[in-house]
Amino acid sequence: MASQSFWQWAESDPQRLALVSDDHRPISFGEFGARVNQLSRAFQSLGLQPDDGVAMVLNNVPEWIEVFMATQQVGLYLTPINYHLTSPEIGYIVENSEAKLFIYGDRYKDSAEKAMELIGFHKSAAYVVGEAGAVQPFASLYEGQSTAPPDERCAGQLMLYTSGTTGRPKGVRRARMEGATPEAAGMMTTMLGTLFDIKAGEGVHLVQGPLYHAAPSGFGTAAMHLGQALVLMDKWDAEGALQRIERYQVTATHMVPTMFNRLLDLPQQTRSAYDLSSLTNVIHAAAPCPPETKRKMFDWWGPIIYEYYGATEGGGSLVRPQEWLEHPGTVGRAWPGCELKILDDDGNELPPNQPGTIYMASMMGEFEYFKDKEKTKKATRGKMLTVGDVGYLDDDGWLFICDRKNDMIISGGVNIYPAEIEATLVQHPKIGDVAVFGIPDDDWGESVKAVVEPIAGIVPNDELAEEILEYAKENMAKYKIPRSIDFIEELPRLTTGKLYKRLLRDEYWQNKDKKI
Repeated sequence: MASQSFWQWAESDPQRLALVSDDHRPISFGEFGARVNQLSRAFQSLGLQPDDGVAMVLNNVPEWIEVFMATQQVGLYLTPINYHLTSPEIGYIVENSEAKLFIYGDRYKDSAEKAMELIGFHKSAAYVVGEAGAVQPFASLYEGQSTAPPDERCAGQLMLYTSGTTGRPKGVRRARMEGATPEAAGMMTTMLGTLFDIKAGEGVHLVQGPLYHAAPSGFGTAAMHLGQALVLMDKWDAEGALQRIERYQVTATHMVPTMFNRLLDLPQQTRSAYDLSSLTNVIHAAAPCPPETKRKMFDWWGPIIYEYYGATEGGGSLVRPQEWLEHPGTVGRAWPGCELKILDDDGNELPPNQPGTIYMASMMGEFEYFKDKEKTKKATRGKMLTVGDVGYLDDDGWLFICDRKNDMIISGGVNIYPAEIEATLVQHPKIGDVAVFGIPDDDWGESVKAVVEPIAGIVPNDELAEEILEYAKENMAKYKIPRSIDFIEELPRLTTGKLYKRLLRDEYWQNKDKKI
């Protein structure tokens, strides 16, 4: 069946399953489409015009998808906000994005309402999903609105903010597709799925990551445009994911390597208890994936795992399962319409197999960091952009990532890439997660520190540290071996899978004798 869009599926096949909420409530395309139309009309009735902004703080609930589809058919910019952020951080994004409407869930009402106070956002332009607080109930937006498509429909756009692990988060803004219908824009997003061999029509997509992040929302909404059902998972846990895959016969999903590690940590009896044979397309990115971890997932799930490299700003590269098996460790070659180059600090292109800064020219077109031309200039060279990752292209154009430039350790003049060390250490049977970074060293400038999160039931002590160091000596060069190991109950990972390493590293740089 040819690619369509969400709105066409809602009209042509209203009984088709569109979405399953975290509490297992099914919603059809027809029912969902009617609610999206009502919400679109409500936005127009509030006086919102094309190019106006809407900001929201919501977890993985059906209303998130409703707001997305509604804004995308009346020409609005939508800014989803990370619900883990503090009130000042939320307020900054609402204000910086110039949002004229603010929607948030009741579980975040304290931080959301404080954020509004901090920036002077008028409560008459705010709505809460769930129990009413100091603003209007979100449900009131549907009251009295027709379920017919709104007038003057036009394609909207997302304006996402980067994670902000260094400095203030940056809004990534692209021009809307002027003159494009919502259907045309929706069909464009289906290219995301087809790049990974996902077909239109039958299928079920499991959303395992937070929708405020570009990848889970991008692949999830693209799946709906392809006519697939969306199964929402609010708080991720390994066995819960397996349960949903079996129960709903999930065919496709997007994951991060941390999820792979948590799944592999499950007892073999638990892992083998679920029928996962429906899976055909498992896509992952967002953080480095140790090759050995990926091999273990291939052994369990078969050759169905796709990987890509990209960013909110654009992308990127793609590697299909068989290609990865032939080039283990790669994150792929440039996907259609994209270009990859490795440049040195002076902007010169480097030869194959020599690490440098990764630059990409994206098929998504040019972008700007909203209201920050200087940051845009620093991240771009002509049509090429970078997010600061270091890597190299081999002789055949396959991209291999070393690490983020800011994470690289320089010890005694030698460049050391923490991601490589982490990939080795995480294979130790008693390690659940690990972070490696440089700490001050009077002799070497920096030395290698490892902070380890043991698996459940393992007691951290000096004997375990020695065991891990012995393992390191057997599996990596001497200069890569951590000088010391500390333990932590849980590493500060974002729900997107990215390690918030700065939180750890800063503690050591501020106090050389610091231990967690």
